[in-house]
Amino acid sequence: MSLEVDRLTGLGSLRALEDNLSDLLTGNSTVSLAVLDLDNFMEINDEFGTETGDHVLKTLAGLLSEEAGDATYRISGDEFAIVMPDLTLEQAFLRMEALRANVEAAADRFGLPKGRGVTVTVGVAQFPRDADDGRTLLQAATAAMASAKEKRKNHVALPMNEEMVMKSCYYPAPSLRKLKTLAERVSRSESRLLREALDDLLRKYDRIG
Repeated sequence: MSLEVDRLTGLGSLRALEDNLSDLLTGNSTVSLAVLDLDNFMEINDEFGTETGDHVLKTLAGLLSEEAGDATYRISGDEFAIVMPDLTLEQAFLRMEALRANVEAAADRFGLPKGRGVTVTVGVAQFPRDADDGRTLLQAATAAMASAKEKRKNHVALPMNEEMVMKSCYYPAPSLRKLKTLAERVSRSESRLLREALDDLLRKYDRIG
């Protein structure tokens, strides 16, 4: 079987994903990438055996393929990826949130004892917002997924960036609107303008100190 196809699930492999991203990521494109990790997979293998674990992986692969077709990849043991061209980041996030809920609701398809369910944790990143190329896009989505798993499993997360940090702080809405207008007028990012203001503030108080 080709190295571009995963033997267990029949999905595209990591190599196939890398090749596809290389073709898709151009200067004018917008491409979102989701990395999904099967929660507590090691426990499933330990408790029910690797044959059951393989069945869970193949069942999950089928569920993901129903959602995304040949844009679905198995990139490592219990990690999968879905490529979503031409979606806004919000659209990609909502699509993966719906997929996460569908996986959680599909306990009967996995066939684990006592109706035990299966869940996934998902990280979503977007080119060019979060990365300059396919390698860093995959890293950004994987990092978002890993960060999510540290906090709580079975949910969808985005990479943290400067703009998200800035907007998560408290600023009055009129001030944020003025900042956005100023940023557009001087062709700079809102976070860069805030850094400049912070630098000026620190220099001011350094002189006082």
